[in-house]
Amino acid sequence: MPETRMGRRTTTERDEKTATAGTGSAAARDIYKWLVLIVAGTSSFMSALDGSIINIIIPQIQAQYQATMGDVSWVSTAYLVTISSLLLSVGRIGDMWGYKWVFGSGFIIFGLGSLLCGLAPTLPALIGGRLVQGVGAATMMALSPGLVSTTFPARERGRALGMQATLTFTGLTLGPSLGGFISGQWGWHWVFLINLPVAAIGATLAFTRLRPTERRSGQVFDIAGALLFAAGLASLLLGLSQSETWGWADARIRWLLTGGILLLLLFVWQEWRTAHPMLPLWMFREAAFSSGIAASFLQFSASNVLTFLLPFYLQQFRGLTPGAAGTVMTAQPIAMVCVAELAGWISDRIGTRIPATLGMSTIAVGLWLVAASHATTPVAQVAAYLAVIGLGAGLFSPPNNSSILGAAPRDRQGVAGALQAAARNVGMMTGITIASTLFGHLSQRMDFLPAFRSTLVVSVGLAVAGALLSLVRPTVAKGNGE
Repeated sequence: MPETRMGRRTTTERDEKTATAGTGSAAARDIYKWLVLIVAGTSSFMSALDGSIINIIIPQIQAQYQATMGDVSWVSTAYLVTISSLLLSVGRIGDMWGYKWVFGSGFIIFGLGSLLCGLAPTLPALIGGRLVQGVGAATMMALSPGLVSTTFPARERGRALGMQATLTFTGLTLGPSLGGFISGQWGWHWVFLINLPVAAIGATLAFTRLRPTERRSGQVFDIAGALLFAAGLASLLLGLSQSETWGWADARIRWLLTGGILLLLLFVWQEWRTAHPMLPLWMFREAAFSSGIAASFLQFSASNVLTFLLPFYLQQFRGLTPGAAGTVMTAQPIAMVCVAELAGWISDRIGTRIPATLGMSTIAVGLWLVAASHATTPVAQVAAYLAVIGLGAGLFSPPNNSSILGAAPRDRQGVAGALQAAARNVGMMTGITIASTLFGHLSQRMDFLPAFRSTLVVSVGLAVAGALLSLVRPTVAKGNGE
């Protein structure tokens, strides 16, 4: 039977007292929590860096293997689909077996995948290495938020998650420029091989410094649910990612999308009926949790409509070189880095609703300003608009993540973090699909700028919907997160 709200709160409070008991002096506990943040932040930085660094080396990979654009796109697609399909399973395993060993293994698997990619003699071998990398990245992405959330007291959760988000945004910022430098100096293989020392350091810290967390006995892993979720989400993401290449009329796209939806519906039915669900559906009765997941999906959907279209606007319409366009685009993640920790700190003091709502509203304003740009808008002004979007994203993400994890029971923090990451990945793919499909259709009927603006209006609508959803969510108490 599902637990009552009061029962979950009491259990959470008892678990927090147990987690902090017997861990030594207050100074030792302070040192330990920052060590945990360093380890979790290392994984976030490395995953974000590897996700953003790949696009800059795709042309070199294509040239070396003499592959088509459709074939080489699987270097990115295999990584994203693997991560998304495994997130929930890994999060549940971490909740059951404890975070230390499962999380630490993520560094090892990611390092192994990086080695395979760096030594890949053929394109299929490279794609296989990316699959292994995706398994490791899924492990780290799913468990790092829960690791931070269960180590820091609730009154500091927002700030800690904000600092972790800062490292994530730093990885996104450095990825393109660092990838271009490394590949230019030593070749694209070293973009992957550079991960090895970072993964080794992360694994060493995880295995030697993290304390074992509680191994929860009496719980059963939902194998059927894991398979249904993985297959359903992988099918859905493959259909979305290949829709532009194969075309919406292609039977493979229809089968993938239809099959993905049916499998996910079967997953919901499985979770409803099983005694040991991977994802307890009663978690969605908590409005702070469900609205936070939905708002995260809307934020990444809205932002990635622009992410997909902006290079076309800057390079094809405004005539900037790829290097100059990349410099302009870094304004957004740099702004995220500047505000993320502050946003988490603010949410610890005034609750999560106001900063999350303000952040999504700022994203909507920034998207509208970019949509209103024209052929003679100064490039520096466009960069300033992107910085507005970055400020909004940095202001939104830490409070929203704190709301999600604060509303989830302590023994499901891994699942909550995994679902949060899944919402992000599906939102990214949805935004790209909206942009490529809608802009492709409109550009056949009108000039570039009207098609660009009309497509971005949709992203503004998504951001406004996210702001309204954040506004009506329950207020999260100061310093509590509940």
